Amino acid sequence: MRDVIVVAPRGFCAGVTRAVDTVRLALQRFGTPVYVRRAIVHNAAVVSQLVEEGAVFVDEVEQVPPGAPVVFSAHGVANAVRRDAEWRNLQVVDATCPLVDKVHQEALRFLADGYHVVLIGHTGHDETLGTTGQAPGRIHLVTEVNQVDLLPFDSSAAVAYLTQTTLSTDQVLPVVAALRRRFPILRSPRIADICYATQNRQDAAQWLAGVADAVLVLGDQSSSNATRLREVAAARGVRALLAACVQDVPTEWFEGVDVLGLTSGASTPEHLVQDAVAHFSAMGAAVRYELLATEQVTFALPQVPGQSRVPEGAS
Repeated sequence: MRDVIVVAPRGFCAGVTRAVDTVRLALQRFGTPVYVRRAIVHNAAVVSQLVEEGAVFVDEVEQVPPGAPVVFSAHGVANAVRRDAEWRNLQVVDATCPLVDKVHQEALRFLADGYHVVLIGHTGHDETLGTTGQAPGRIHLVTEVNQVDLLPFDSSAAVAYLTQTTLSTDQVLPVVAALRRRFPILRSPRIADICYATQNRQDAAQWLAGVADAVLVLGDQSSSNATRLREVAAARGVRALLAACVQDVPTEWFEGVDVLGLTSGASTPEHLVQDAVAHFSAMGAAVRYELLATEQVTFALPQVPGQSRVPEGAS
């Protein structure tokens, strides 16, 4: 291998940074343990680090002792989860990404205006479970084009669609086209639901695929956005692999690769990228960095129970 190109934007987005910082804020406020419902973000390395710092991860709020602090993950939660937390008198700290919350609010507005709501997303993903759970039975999940004809309302119905924030445009557009064919009265979100960071990282992965022989995406197998990066690169016809860390990549995968492209998912910590850079540098590869877009989005941390305002500098 002669060259490694490390592209940016990559790695943590503003929503992930906010979510991780929120757990640490809760630990500072309450001490240990602080409970977190499901993975705060979809990356095992991040979860392991927070466990070391005193976070306790659970599947459901029923596993949290009554009255204890609990953090909701960046993916958002269904209303039923909020009700269960209230019933157990839990001290809730909500780390839902503001861009996911935007989708929740859009769904409720469309429903209030009399639209049938269709969510384009992946079955079983924490984000789609949270979004459909804003109005159970009234938000209809569609993943594939062939599911559009199975929607339980007439073609004359007023329909609005929303999307999971971590999809790729290539995944969404065919489903939207099928919805438009069946439902002439189709409303779209005022601003696209695919988040800025997801799109930026996909654009960067696509660029990498045009200049490298292979693209390595560092991220968790459970991460939707990291999976999309691998798919976007592979769609350009280059070898592409998603791995949690460079040590997980089989040596033979690099055979025949002269120029390697390197990027990471929105929930992947930067130290994993730098571990890979050090690994390739030790092999004698020349490493260069390419900045394709600058991200300046930040999100304020949420308030925690007993705290009058967000700490200064948390933005």
